Amino acid sequence: MISSGLFILPAIAFTKAGPAVILSYLLASVLIIPSVLSKAELATAMPRAGGTYFFVERSLGPIWGLFSGLASWFSLALKSAFAVVGMAVLIEVVLQMLFPTQLSLWHLKVIAIACCLGFTALNVVSVKHTSRFQVLFVGILLAILTFFVIFGARAVEPVRYKGFLEKGWPAVFATAGLVFISFGGLTKVASIAEEVKQPGRSLPLGMLLAWLIVTLFYVGVIIITVGVVAGPELGSSLMPISLAASKFLGPAGFALLSVAAIAAFVTTANGGILAASRSPMAMSRDRLLPPLLARINDRFKTPHISILLTGGFMVTAIVFLDIELLVKTASTLKIILFMLTNASVIIMRESRIQSYRPKFKSPLYPYIHIFAIIAYGALIIDMGRVPLLITSGFVGLSAAWFWLYVYRRVSRASAVMHVVERVTDRELKTVTLENELRDILLERDEIVGDRFDRLIRECEILDIQGSQSAENIFRKVSTILAERLETEEYVLFEKFLHREAEGGTVVQPGFAIPHIVVEGENKFDILLVRARDGINFPHAPDPVRIMFVLAGSADQRNYHLRALMAIAQVAQEKHFEQRWLAARDTQGLRNLILLSTRTRDTKA
Repeated sequence: MISSGLFILPAIAFTKAGPAVILSYLLASVLIIPSVLSKAELATAMPRAGGTYFFVERSLGPIWGLFSGLASWFSLALKSAFAVVGMAVLIEVVLQMLFPTQLSLWHLKVIAIACCLGFTALNVVSVKHTSRFQVLFVGILLAILTFFVIFGARAVEPVRYKGFLEKGWPAVFATAGLVFISFGGLTKVASIAEEVKQPGRSLPLGMLLAWLIVTLFYVGVIIITVGVVAGPELGSSLMPISLAASKFLGPAGFALLSVAAIAAFVTTANGGILAASRSPMAMSRDRLLPPLLARINDRFKTPHISILLTGGFMVTAIVFLDIELLVKTASTLKIILFMLTNASVIIMRESRIQSYRPKFKSPLYPYIHIFAIIAYGALIIDMGRVPLLITSGFVGLSAAWFWLYVYRRVSRASAVMHVVERVTDRELKTVTLENELRDILLERDEIVGDRFDRLIRECEILDIQGSQSAENIFRKVSTILAERLETEEYVLFEKFLHREAEGGTVVQPGFAIPHIVVEGENKFDILLVRARDGINFPHAPDPVRIMFVLAGSADQRNYHLRALMAIAQVAQEKHFEQRWLAARDTQGLRNLILLSTRTRDTKA
């Protein structure tokens, strides 16, 4: 996050908002909060590689997933290109100090292209070498910035803040959109959510702490920079933070902050190529892009085609876009992605998919998400015509690619289809997403299935419509179990009636567990029944809506007791009956039990 957005962008932002650029950074920080909360919720519910692309694709469908994946790649590559340009600016300043000659814009671009090619080559050769020095460089960066804030506070001149809001609030708001990209990396950790231990705790805590720490550094550094450098000098500087350090630390300060800038540019550009190149690879695996982009180099074990494509795009951006246009375009796409992220939370919750169970839930739903979508829309309008045109063209190309390439290859269901089912009251028979989320949660919560889970996966489930008598249900159950247990239907029916006459099997209001012993050996089966309108048992005052039917041979008595214990734990879970009645179909009922937090009997 801390790179050109802090070491170069403040000069550009100052020319637009004046000293109130401080408020622009603070406003951008506040506006990012809904997206941080939304991304934390989605990442804890679906801890899978791909980040925004995966969430949007599963919630809004493949066409928006395609756009979000390409936009994420596009914006992150532009952010990385911006960092490379920052490195080139720093190199240019050093060259001018050593050789007092005026360098042209093309000299700057050539230097940036050379840096970009170097990082691309490093990413192709090895991920290990790419990431090894990241932590070291970030540590150096934060230490230097802390030193800058502590010592710079003594040199601040209050007169520098004169005319703080002379350019007005519209300029502050528009500049907040410009600097929004500075917070673009805040939620990028969600891209590797699949590899995070305890994602339900680590991801929300990490994102919120990162937001707090980076906001403090951004605002603190900008306050000091504006307070120690004259306005005209600040607005024309290529290295505003280094210039500010030189005001109270002399040449040593300039050199020290230049070292911090190098650490920031290297980590952002290098890590940006690393992360951005994985988006095309993930989309290729989901068949949204050609399989070529998922190809792994035999020697270096890296997605070299995707990395080269990312590097080539960054070179193109450096050649044809100036810094401000590059930043505005990247910010515009990033804002759209955050709009889609907030919309994804709304869609996932309103779909009422049983297996959507985030460990962290975004507060103030849905008000904070609707506010974010509206506020982000206003930010985009203030970006200017060219970034909007580039973004519109990008949307058009994404739609064209979807219809030309993706449409016939991908038919995954999305959460928005579940919302359509609710609104239109039509059964679309789309359970692929619900099952995928179930498997993700089983992995997330490290649930190892036992015999009871295997029985539930394979059992029959009756979803009864209308009020029924217990005798009618036992006839249907006997017909099904007779075939599965290879026994006589009328024998099972008589056993159920006899068991009910001996003592009622309704264990609590609305919940019954009919269970019988059958002839033979090594026989055991479970059958589930849901009856929203109720089953009338002779001696039960309340209609039964939940039935777990057990049938097993005498040699399975011990497991019979274990199964009853498992059912008891499932039934005692919070909101179990409510979820049981709300499940959209039999697969939803099955998933509800498979996702229960009961103690697994792995020895059974």
